[in-house]
Amino acid sequence: MSYTELVTRRQTVLSSLPYVTLSACGQFAINTPLRLSDSGQLLVTHPVRYNGRSPISSLVFKRSPRTRRVRPTAAADFMPSQESSSPNEPLLHVVLHQPDIPPNTGNIGRTCVAVGAKLWLIRPLGFSLDEKNLRRAGMDYWPLLDWEAVDSWEEVQERLPDRQVWCLTKKAERLVWDATFERGDILLFGSETSGLPDEILDVDPHRNLKLPMHEEVRSLNLASTANTIVYEAVRQFGGLE
Repeated sequence: MSYTELVTRRQTVLSSLPYVTLSACGQFAINTPLRLSDSGQLLVTHPVRYNGRSPISSLVFKRSPRTRRVRPTAAADFMPSQESSSPNEPLLHVVLHQPDIPPNTGNIGRTCVAVGAKLWLIRPLGFSLDEKNLRRAGMDYWPLLDWEAVDSWEEVQERLPDRQVWCLTKKAERLVWDATFERGDILLFGSETSGLPDEILDVDPHRNLKLPMHEEVRSLNLASTANTIVYEAVRQFGGLE
C-alpha cells in the first residue's frame, strides 16, 4: 500500500487519536499513525502491509471509548443505507421471506451483486444483520449490494406493483425450466425451516416453481437454489450486459 492511503471518514473521528487498528473478518490488521486532513479524511502516514490482501477503497470508523484507537463499526455500517437505491433498475428482485440462516443470506447477496439484482429481506429474520457469519459469507460484497429489509410481503408488493412474481417451493407442480422470466421479475423464496406460507402459494399456483430432485432429498440449500434460479433467468435474458 502506498504511503498515503485515503480512507473515507463517515463518522466523527478526533484528530487527537494517533493510531488505528483495523480488522475485518480476520483479513488484516494495521497499527500505524494517522492524521486528519483539512478535508476531513483520515490519512495513513506510514506504509502498510496486511497479508498481501488487495487494498480496499473505503472503511468506516468510530471512536472506541475504552482506548485511544479507532476501530471499524458494526457490520451493518459496512452495508449501504436501506434508503439508498441503485441508479439503475435491478435486473431481478430476489425476496427472502423470513430467512433463518445468515450464511445463506450472505451468499445470496453475493449472487445479487454478481448479476445486478436487488435483495429484499422480509422480517422477522432469524439473525441480526451484523451477525458474524453473515459478514463472513458476503462481507466483501455488502457495500456493493442493493438491499432492503421490510416488515411484510405486502409491503414488497406495494413497492413493486405489476411485477411478475415467481414463488420457489418444493410443493410446486411446474419446473423452473417451464417458466419464462422477464427483467424486473420477483423471485420469492421461503425460509430454510418452513418455506413459503400457504397463503402466498395459493394466490397463483401457476407461478409456483420447483427444481427437479430425487425423492431421497428432502430439500435443497436455499443459497444454491437461489443461485440456480437467478442464473436460469440470466440465461434466458441472453447473459449479462
